[in-house]
Amino acid sequence: MKKIVVFDYGFGNVRSMTRALDRLGLDVTLTSDHDQALEADGLVVPGLGAFDACMEGLRTVGGDQVIYERLAQGLPVLGVCVGLQILFQEGLENGHRAAGLGLIGGQVGPLDADVVPHMGWDGVQTAEGSRLLKGLEAERFYFVHSCAASQAQAVDLELDGQRIDFGGQEAQVSWCSYGRSRFVAAYERGSLFATQFHPEKSAEAGSQLLANWVAEL
Repeated sequence: MKKIVVFDYGFGNVRSMTRALDRLGLDVTLTSDHDQALEADGLVVPGLGAFDACMEGLRTVGGDQVIYERLAQGLPVLGVCVGLQILFQEGLENGHRAAGLGLIGGQVGPLDADVVPHMGWDGVQTAEGSRLLKGLEAERFYFVHSCAASQAQAVDLELDGQRIDFGGQEAQVSWCSYGRSRFVAAYERGSLFATQFHPEKSAEAGSQLLANWVAEL
């Protein structure tokens, strides 16, 4: 049985995600314990709220180092909603800039739309060869967010002697459009996976996406 840790740093729909993974018959633990997070087959990093607050909460419990260490070892990580956004180099929200984890090149900023947040079901322009969205190309997923990334560049990092290069693999980026914004809906590169939408709130399509991720562990 695959062991999954949902990382608990005070932000995100942790209970909803835990239940969604439980329904797949997985061994799921909600914790911020570093050893458990590093030893798990898969790590889920949820997120809700402001970019800078999530980054502060993550760093307070050392979650940034857990994510870096897992990726340096090629161990799978799945970011969800703001858990995707904090993977980028920078977030701009309410006029305030905050540094992200720097694992994806680009900036997260406010959506350009007449009505914000973007809340509800929407389709995704799926990247060719997407592992997360395999068999789900025509499905709709549940979004709720006010900020997003309009670009996503593959970057490699070296942090404290740990090199995160994703094995030279290219990034697969899936997109969604809302208002006048075209933004990153999902990102996949090596052992790094992330979605702007909430698979745990996306009914059967979301359950299948999580199952697709588990199949990669």
